[in-house]
Order: sequence, then structure tokens, then C-alpha cells
Amino acid sequence: MILKNNWTDSEAKKFTKKYKNLGFSKDVALRVYTSRLLGKNKKLVLHGGGNTSVKTRIKDIDGKKYEVLCVKGSGWDMADIEPEGLPAVKLEPLLAMKKKKYLSDKDMVSFQKRNLINIKSPNPSVETFLHAFLPFKYVDHTHSDAILNLTNRPGGLNFCKKIFGNKVSIVPYVMPGFMLAKKIDNIYSKNPNINCLILMNHGIFTFNNDAKEAYSLMIKYVSQAERAVKKLKVKKIKQIKNFSTKFDAHEIAPIIRGLLSKNKDQKFIVNYRLNKHLKYFMNGKNVRSYSSKGTATPDHVIRVKPFPLIITPKKNSSIDEFKTTAIKAFKNYRKKYFNYFNINKKKVKEKKVMLDTSPRVVLVQNVGMFAIGKDLSAAKIAGDLAETNAKVIASVEETSTYKFISEKDLFDVEYWSLEQAKIKKQKKLLEGNVLVITGSTGTIGLETYKMFKNCGAEVVLLDYNLKRLKDLQSNIKDLCIHCDVRNKKSVKKAFNQICEKYGGIDILISNAGTATNGAIGEIDDNILRQSFEDNFFSHQNCASETIKIMKKQNINGCLLFNISKQSVNPGKNFGPYGLPKSALLSLCKQYAVDYGSYGIRSNGVNADRIRSGLMNEKMIKTRAKARSISTDDYMKGNLLLSEVKAEDVAKAFFHLAVSKKTTGAVLTVDGGNIAASLR
Repeated sequence: MILKNNWTDSEAKKFTKKYKNLGFSKDVALRVYTSRLLGKNKKLVLHGGGNTSVKTRIKDIDGKKYEVLCVKGSGWDMADIEPEGLPAVKLEPLLAMKKKKYLSDKDMVSFQKRNLINIKSPNPSVETFLHAFLPFKYVDHTHSDAILNLTNRPGGLNFCKKIFGNKVSIVPYVMPGFMLAKKIDNIYSKNPNINCLILMNHGIFTFNNDAKEAYSLMIKYVSQAERAVKKLKVKKIKQIKNFSTKFDAHEIAPIIRGLLSKNKDQKFIVNYRLNKHLKYFMNGKNVRSYSSKGTATPDHVIRVKPFPLIITPKKNSSIDEFKTTAIKAFKNYRKKYFNYFNINKKKVKEKKVMLDTSPRVVLVQNVGMFAIGKDLSAAKIAGDLAETNAKVIASVEETSTYKFISEKDLFDVEYWSLEQAKIKKQKKLLEGNVLVITGSTGTIGLETYKMFKNCGAEVVLLDYNLKRLKDLQSNIKDLCIHCDVRNKKSVKKAFNQICEKYGGIDILISNAGTATNGAIGEIDDNILRQSFEDNFFSHQNCASETIKIMKKQNINGCLLFNISKQSVNPGKNFGPYGLPKSALLSLCKQYAVDYGSYGIRSNGVNADRIRSGLMNEKMIKTRAKARSISTDDYMKGNLLLSEVKAEDVAKAFFHLAVSKKTTGAVLTVDGGNIAASLR
């Protein structure tokens, strides 16, 4: 399907009007509009790739108007860019640097920042000087799949020259930065009639003094590339034989997740996907060859590494057999990456420290792709880039042989401090950890969700109340699963889904439960049994399933149970609730005893009198009446004379989750109740 020009005059006018009302010029408004048109097309750019700019005039704080270059800033995505994502750099100082023969990366970044109109703006693109040196109002840059299809093959440069006219200059690969800008300036000065640059193995630039025309040129040349590719004779990639295994993706995801970690506290998120493009690419007979030749465009390497890990399970292999195969494959991958680093570090002047040797893409043939990241967002980005790489490489392989920049050039980009700065952010305490909360839509569940989410954990929310779960899902992006924790099949189905999306589980907060009143000698057996299902077996169902996953991961884990002070200090007419809670206390300690040697901790929280869906106003009145006191005295009936809240329980869960040397412990959260205290 040939790329479509999506410009409409009516939409352009809407953007102009909208941003004029917000205090921005027509120049900037149209720059935002066409940047989004480009950014929303995945065949052109993905996840912060590419960049755009506009030259305009802006008033500084001194009241003077300056010629500036508004260029895409670091961290912004063209698909949803705002004017704030186009930091304004004074143009005259940038143009004065044309005479400079060399500029280090450090000095380049410093110089650009020094000339920002607003020093609080994001760092301008590493290609700021290139945009500045091209004497056009609008400059657009993408990493078009079709263009890369043409350039990433033997004889790609001459192939491009045959396809495009004299308005296009084809530029041999040069690493982005000041020296590329200098080269482009030289090329343009020799041929000022061009309106497009195709950078070998990198992407395409188009430029014009009109926003619509600059955008239209991009569509024109990319469409031309697409038509050229369609004319080539296609020979399908030879595939390996289809075979079946005795396991599904969700069963091996925790194994892969565990093998990624060099130490048991290092955590990665592992996101599974499979579609016809990936299946075709990864099941190619020569996948180990063509997948190791680099990415589609250089900046992908910081997210997906220079090559993926490929695992070929044996036909009808069991999970144990897969694990043996995977261990060997990971060992060979780390050795390969180690050699790649040692060979190329000798070719650069600056001293380099090796990044972690874990792959960011694992292709399990006839099973699917597992994309890896420090969090779910990073894993999904790695997956999207890997999928684009697969499409581009497979397409080239069908008509030629894939060829990319040298390994040394790819190494330079992977270890380029300006590229690594895009992904290196301050690590949050629980980054990479997967937390599952049952009974998540209740007051305690929601407070716990907020606390762990703020600390960087990936949180999955399970609940039986479908209406409340749907209401919650409409307000948050995290995975919400309808699950009956009393039903083993329902629990297993939910946990399989979690493993496919995240790779496994690190922390389980088993929080679901119901409260049942009644004198113990008079309660109906069915009601008592149901209370045990709600308040004991539901916890066992979730904990036992979690343990299976944690043992596969072998990277430590933590079970946390919401028990109750009823487990040690029974309340009158509350036996149907207190008895299963006493059993739950024993269950918590039993898990600590049985699985401590695996690095799996098990702890509980004994909370009392927390306003929640379980302890509502009706329940509070009933319990106060049972003790012959007022509801206020009942809620504050502790040594501190202070009501305990859901957020206090959440803090207790958090404390136990991060206390790595604590297991078999029960933390009391009740404001002080000596009768309920433990030794």
C-alpha cells in the first residue's frame, strides 16, 4: 500500500487557530501539524525517532525578536508533539559554527543549550546543526521503512541514484552529529537545487519554505521508494519446518525472564507477541545470519541491541528441555556480545564501559518474540522496533541480501553518550518488578496500587467485581483482569495472561476477602465453608500459582497476605471470618518455611478496623454494637486513640515488600492492640 498524503487545509487551519489562541505563531502551529502527520505513520518513525524543525522569529525575555530554529527536543515523540517539544535555539550562533572544523559532542550539546531561548526547554536534537545549516524554513526527517529497504543492501547507493532524480542527493553513511551537519552543508553548497537528502542506512530529509510542501515531498519520495521496491523480483525467505512444543508462551516467559537477570535482584519486563511478519522473519532458515547484521536504522540499537537472541526448541520439547536449550543459548549470546564489545572498544579513543549483556529481543522459533525492557513501556518499544527491523530486513532479503553499516559504526551509536541519555533515567526503587493485587478495587487495594505504582512497579489489578473493575480500567492504563480468586481455573487464566504481558510475577499482594458475622456454634455450615473459600482458599489458589512462576524465574519473590488481627485476637460473633484468617496466618508462615531456600519471602499484615468495601458503615455499626461502644470509639479503640486508614496498610505492604531479609513475619497495623500483638 503506497503512502498517502494526509494534509488537509481545513485541519491545518484548525491547528493554526488553536495554537494562535495559545500564543504561538502560524509557523509553529503548522510545524506541530505536519510533525504529527509524520509521527503518526509507523512506516516513517517510531517512538521518538526522526525530527522536524521550523525557522521563525521569537521574542526573548529582553523584548527583542530573534531568528530561531525550533527543532524537536529530546524525549518528545512526533506523533503527539506540542510546541513545548520544539525548543527554540537562536539561529545566528548556530550558523556561525559553519566555519568550525570540529566540535565534540559535549561542546555541541553545551553550545546548543547555551543558545536556547528558554533554558528549561528539553535538549535540542543531536541533528540541530543539520537542520540549521539547511537554508529552508521547514525541514522534515524520518526513518522511512521504504527508504531503508533501498539503502540497506549491496549497491544501495547506486540503486537510489537510479530511482531518484537530480533534486535528491544520496549521502554515504556518517554518524549523526556535527560532522554530518558539516557534510550536508558541503553537499548542499555544491547542489543548491536539491529538496531531499537520502542518508544511506539512516533515513531521509525533505525541506521547503512551505510546511505543506516539505511534508508532501516526504510523501512523494517515500512513495517513489515504495513503488521501486514493488517492482523488484521477490523470492520468499525459506522457512524452517513447523513443529509443535509441549509448552505455551506463558509457560516459558518466566524462564526467559529469569535468565535475563545476572543477579537475583535485577529485574526485566518480558512482553510476548506474535504475528505473521514476525513469524515469517524468525522462522527463516537463515535468520541467525540476517538478524545479526544490524538494525534497520542506527538509533534502534540502543533499544534492541545489535542482534537478537534466537532459540530453537526441539520438536515436542518439554518445558525442562526448553530450559536446558535456553540456558545454553543465553550463555552463547552473552559470549557473543562480550566479544563484540571487546573487539570494537579497541577501535575507539574514549574508554567504554560495557553495558549489560542481556538481549532485548528473544526470538523463540515457532513460538514467538519476547521483547525486553526495564519496564513495560520500554519492552513494548523494543518490540515495536524489533518488528520494524524484521519487516525491513525480511523485505530486503526477499529481493537481495541485507547489508547495514559496519559493526564498528553500530557500536559507536550504541555506546554514544547522547543516545544512551535518551534511555538512561533515574531508576525507581521497584522498577522492573511485577506486582499483582487481588481484591484490587477496594479501598486497601487502590491505596496499595498507588504506592507501588509511584515506586516504579508494574501493577496488575485482579478483582471479581466486574463493574468496579471496568470503572477503574477507564481511568488507568494498567492491566485489570476480571478474576474469581476462589476458582483455580480463573486464577490460572489470569496468571497466564500476566506472564505473556510481563514475563512473570515478583510480588503478590493477596488482599481479597469477605467478612461474615455470626456466633460460631450457630452458623450454617455452608456459610462457614464459603468463608473459608473467600478468606483462605482464595489466598492459597493465588499463592500456589505464583510460586510456580517464581520458581521458574529463580530471581527472588515475595508473597504478602492481608490477614487480620482476628487471626490472633478473635472478636465476638466474628468466628466465621476469624477462623479462616487464623488458617491464613499459618499458611503465610508455611510458605516462608517451604520456599525460603528459593529466595521467596512470605509475610503478612494484621490490620484492624479499616474503612473499606469490606468494613463499610453497616459493618462498623454491627461490630461497635457487639462491643457495646459507639462507632467513633470503635474506630479509634487502640493505644494511639487514632483511626487507622487504608494508606497505613499500603505502607505496611510496601515495607514488607522491600525488606529483603524479612520473611515469616506479620506486621501489625491497628494503632496498638496489646491483645492482638505477636511476639
